[in-house]
Amino acid sequence: MSSLTPVKQVLVRELIGESLREARTDQGRTLREVSKAARVSLGYLSEVERGQKEASSELLASICGALDLPLSVVLTVTSEKMAAVERVDSRVTSLAHVRALAQAA
Repeated sequence: MSSLTPVKQVLVRELIGESLREARTDQGRTLREVSKAARVSLGYLSEVERGQKEASSELLASICGALDLPLSVVLTVTSEKMAAVERVDSRVTSLAHVRALAQAA
């Protein structure tokens, strides 16, 4: 039995939503403006931004297009946020370490 405290699970959809909301607010745009440009309902876009809905790749591409932001940028920012969360657990320090942990399991 391990005495290590588990890391709080963070869902990718929450980090993607956070990244999209940051991009939108940095541009000074409203949910209504972006939802109209992306051809997505305002309610659905709001749920995506709050991490309550998992957006399809087509929807993400549409939202990113409306924000004039490459999807790769959103995914990179999301990846960096996930890495920051994972670094909180000092056991996860490198890909080689992760592989070793996985093989030991």
